[in-house]
Amino acid sequence: MNHRDIVCEDLNLAIDDLQRQGFRLDLIYPADEPMAALLTRGDEAVRVTTPAAPLLPDGLPAFRPEFVLTKAATSAGQGRAGMLYRDLVPGRLGGRYIASHIIIPAGGPVADWVHYHRVALQMIYVRSGWVRVVYEDQGDPFVMHAGDLVLQPPLIRHRVLESSGGLEVVEISAPALHETFADHDLELPNDEQLGRMFGAQRFLRHVAADTQWTGFNGGEAQETAIAEATGGLAEVRTIRPAGAATLNFAAHDGELVFGFVVDGAARLGDRELGSADAFVVRPCEEWTLSELSSDFRLLHVTTARLDVGA
Repeated sequence: MNHRDIVCEDLNLAIDDLQRQGFRLDLIYPADEPMAALLTRGDEAVRVTTPAAPLLPDGLPAFRPEFVLTKAATSAGQGRAGMLYRDLVPGRLGGRYIASHIIIPAGGPVADWVHYHRVALQMIYVRSGWVRVVYEDQGDPFVMHAGDLVLQPPLIRHRVLESSGGLEVVEISAPALHETFADHDLELPNDEQLGRMFGAQRFLRHVAADTQWTGFNGGEAQETAIAEATGGLAEVRTIRPAGAATLNFAAHDGELVFGFVVDGAARLGDRELGSADAFVVRPCEEWTLSELSSDFRLLHVTTARLDVGA
């Protein structure tokens, strides 16, 4: 195959020009702020990058814990497929994790394509609105609503089909920097192979409307089955106070301790939390939420050591 490289200031313009010449997009990264892409046409391959394009990591970057508080007022940038991405963990914990608050302002069909990611962990939680998606071996497309969540195991093919106006989701992935690969051959939906393993993980669809609230740290939580689906790599739940004045959390012995305020307000120690704020707590530290509003809802995500057994 004949290879050439193009360095440009505007990646989208370069991709559009090559696609008009008959090239097809094979991969792009990062999803939240694309700066590199590979396009092919027959035996020709063109790698397009911006001057600031980062190098992909060789394996999982080392985890670097730190406290993070990202307020809702932080701005969003243009990501792939017309989606707006707000970075919830700017330092990326050493490049180990990325958490994004993704918004699709206009409803209707989404300019997405069948694609997949080479990741260690990836999940998507719907904060508001609805989105219609389809996944490899999972049957017909389905609609996700507020509070619903999917675990996207490594390499599973998927596509976003359409959404409501103002759709908001929270996406968490490891590592932070990874490629989005196009699959030009697979048509979705395909045959069902429910329960199929993708590496050591399986696809999981969590439906909030079908999930009971149970006691958690003095409040209540809607638990998910992500721990089972990931072989113990992660736990995810939605928490509400249910009349509790405070919620106390023990020190975590893994890696990520992440919270996203879905609704309402609270205090994290001496810091005020409001709707759409996000935070990361060091795994070795206890922490407390207090002054919880009655409508407070928190997306709470923790992970184990991702490199154990790797």
